[in-house]
Amino acid sequence: MPFIDAKPFPFQFDFDHVALICIDMQRDFCEPGGFAESLGNDIANIQPCIPVIARLQAAFRKARLPIIHTKECHRPDLSDLPTAKLNRGNPKIKIGEFGPMGRILIDGEPGVDFISENEPRENELVIAKPGKDSFYRTELDEYLMRRKISGLVITGVTTEVCVQTTMRCANDRGYDCLLVEDGTDSFFPEFKDATLRAVVAQGGIVGWTCRSDAILDMLAREVPGQVSPA
Repeated sequence: MPFIDAKPFPFQFDFDHVALICIDMQRDFCEPGGFAESLGNDIANIQPCIPVIARLQAAFRKARLPIIHTKECHRPDLSDLPTAKLNRGNPKIKIGEFGPMGRILIDGEPGVDFISENEPRENELVIAKPGKDSFYRTELDEYLMRRKISGLVITGVTTEVCVQTTMRCANDRGYDCLLVEDGTDSFFPEFKDATLRAVVAQGGIVGWTCRSDAILDMLAREVPGQVSPA
C-alpha cells in the first residue's frame, strides 16, 4: 500500500478500504443567489476548491474507488429541522422559506442540487443530511461498514463547519481521515487555516491533511491509465 506525503506524518492509502467524500457542494452554498450569499458570505472564497474536487472525483472514478456526496437539507414538512437551527442565520429569510433557488435547504429544491462541476455520477452514494455531521440521522456509517471502508479522503465546504464536524465524528467512529487542504474552503479563510492546524495537532488528534497533488500523483503512479496533474 502506498503512503501519501501528509501532515503530521505520511498517510497510508489502502485502495481496498478508502473512499472520497465530497461535502455539500450545493448550489445554495456555492452559487450567487444561494442561501450562503443571503447570509452575507462572499462565495468567491469557496470557489478555489471546486476544480480541485472535480479532479479528485475524476481520479477516483478512473481508479474505480467509491465516492460519496452529501447535501445538507430538510424534509418539506420541516419535521427534521430543530427550532434552534431554524432561528439562526439570516432573520429575513429562514430555512423552508422561498428564495431565488426555491425553498431554502429543502430536499428536492433547485438550491439543494449539486453544482455541475461536482455533481454525482450514477451509482455514487448521495447522503441527505439534516445536520452538520454527515453521520447524524443518515445511512453513512452503515454504508461504510458494509463496504469495509476504513479511510476517508475528505473534501467540500465549509471547512470549519460541516467538513470539520464530519471529520471529527468519523474519527470518533474509528475512521482514518485525510482532509484535502486545497479541496476544502471556507467563507472565512482564517477559519479554514485554524481548522487545518487543529486537526493535525497533537500528532494528528483528528487525522491528516495533504495537498491534492499528493493524492493525484500517487494515483497516477499506482493506477494504470491515470494522468499526473503535472
